[in-house]
Amino acid sequence: MPKIALPDGSVLNYEHPVAIADVAFDIGPGLGRAALAGKIGGSLLDVRTRLADDCELQILTARDEEGLEIIRHSTAHLLAQAVKQLYPTAQVTIGPVIADGFYYDFHYPGGFSEQDLGEIEQRMSELASQELNIDRNVMGRSEAIEFFQGMGEEYKADIIRSIPEDEELSMYAQGDFIDLCRGPHVPNTGHLKAFKLTKMSGAYWRGDPSSEVLQRIYGTAWADKKQLKAHLRQIEEAEKRDHRRIGRQLDLFHFQEEAPGMVFWHPRGWTLYQTLQQYMRDEQKKRGYRELNTPEVIDFSLWEKSGHADKFASDMFSVESEGRAFALKPMNCPGHVQIYNQGLKSYRDLPLRFCEFGSCHRNELSGALHGLMRVRAFVQDDGHIFCTENQIQSEVSEFIDFLHHVYEKFGFTETLYRLSTRPANRVGSDEVWDAAEKALADALDCKQLPWEENPGEGAFYGPKIEFSLRDSIGRVWQCGTMQVDFSMPERLGAHYIDEQGEKRSPVMLHRAVLGTFERFIGILIEHWEGRFPVWFAPVQAVVMNITDRQRDYAGSIAKQLEARKFRAVADLRNEKIGYKIREHTLQRVPYLLIVGDQELDANTISVRTLDGRDSGAMTIEQFASDCLSES
Repeated sequence: MPKIALPDGSVLNYEHPVAIADVAFDIGPGLGRAALAGKIGGSLLDVRTRLADDCELQILTARDEEGLEIIRHSTAHLLAQAVKQLYPTAQVTIGPVIADGFYYDFHYPGGFSEQDLGEIEQRMSELASQELNIDRNVMGRSEAIEFFQGMGEEYKADIIRSIPEDEELSMYAQGDFIDLCRGPHVPNTGHLKAFKLTKMSGAYWRGDPSSEVLQRIYGTAWADKKQLKAHLRQIEEAEKRDHRRIGRQLDLFHFQEEAPGMVFWHPRGWTLYQTLQQYMRDEQKKRGYRELNTPEVIDFSLWEKSGHADKFASDMFSVESEGRAFALKPMNCPGHVQIYNQGLKSYRDLPLRFCEFGSCHRNELSGALHGLMRVRAFVQDDGHIFCTENQIQSEVSEFIDFLHHVYEKFGFTETLYRLSTRPANRVGSDEVWDAAEKALADALDCKQLPWEENPGEGAFYGPKIEFSLRDSIGRVWQCGTMQVDFSMPERLGAHYIDEQGEKRSPVMLHRAVLGTFERFIGILIEHWEGRFPVWFAPVQAVVMNITDRQRDYAGSIAKQLEARKFRAVADLRNEKIGYKIREHTLQRVPYLLIVGDQELDANTISVRTLDGRDSGAMTIEQFASDCLSES
């Protein structure tokens, strides 16, 4: 006779085992129709699951984040069912949920084309309208392998062989389609009302470049068509803002095959880079950071001592010289410990704050590279704070204030916080991890910031706070980090003398505000759509003459602005003024300064802004003080 406790504190009593769906209908017909799954503790269950014991039950609907993930997972199965009906020789592999949607990988020698997506999506809609029941069944390991092999689904059979023998195998059936899955899934396909297939790409089986290439179909799914429409508008807006397209248009950077994943910065793009770097340099100096620089190529033995070789060897670029193995540094932290270790340190020297704009390299898979957002060569706004345990909370608190200051400078008004805890593959004792995780949680709580736990996603050497910002079209980007590390200083022999004269290992706080300069600039390009604020714009003003009579005067204005530290250029070409204005407007130059005979005679300039506003004539002194004061 189970007692079902509900989130509002009420209790429902039953004389016999009861299905979650029936509990939902007993609460209310509307909830019964909307119920997608049940949640007991941390476990998600299908609505047809029967409850025989007392429990606390939450009914999940499309309004819940976990309910929306169930919709997306079920839509991935709907995609696979549609593909199998239309292309019977295609083999299904895996189809997980991702941010805002899902994908499914297929092995299909004939190959899908972009034109096929419309037909597949239409079949998905037809299957959804049939409201096919989605039923869960359990199957034995050998039976499941034989079952999928009999259907020609060799990839599914291979997946089952890799699952531990003692793990229960569940199958989900909807109409003529059966798939291996942990679940849960929506009760029937009628709950899948708002979806869209978005793109295709290639993918290696199990992510192994030496294995077969599969075709990946991406899609997005939402609770209703209104949410779907809003998301598709966001995708359209994101395509307009694509930093790769704007980067070409504004002549900022490019990539080429001779250096995959490595940026060729053009003069204007490098100006952006240097402006961002100088801003961060100044802000860190204000906060007591001491800038340093460490070698880019370091003997592999140091990476073994630090623990990076065990965790990152496949991602590191390695070289040999004179019989010694070296690696291009994938990160800066071991080098910073080497500088810390030069000279005896006392507790009075702590906290000690180091920062470096260090060039790093990681051997990312070529298929994962994506413009400035995912590169192989990058520079971090890296920093490490060596401190005592008692100083952790205050240092983390000060860093959070610093991070907020920087994000606000770039127009980001919303920050999200996640605490990533210990991963399975880690160094250090549980006691050390307990202390590190508590220190970060206490710092967030002290600042009264709302945060979520991200279980198992910490770095191998310590837990971390991940700081994510929301851009102007609502997308979330994870940028900043703060990691507590009790392990690396000890592994690399770092110590200080405490108040009792004893040697102790310092705590090492790994921190970054931007993440990498490359990615953050990519985010800024898309956030501002290339319309940079005046202080950040690579070219702040263009001086244009109308005829050759004003040529020398326009050139002198540009030089005067340069002397005042403004980034100004003169466009003295023999072109119509309308053509020049259009060209530099497309280049997103904040100020267009026009000089004709009237301005020449009056020793003024006519000022036009990027948004088309005519500020009228003014002297260069007025322009410098009124229009470029934010620079």
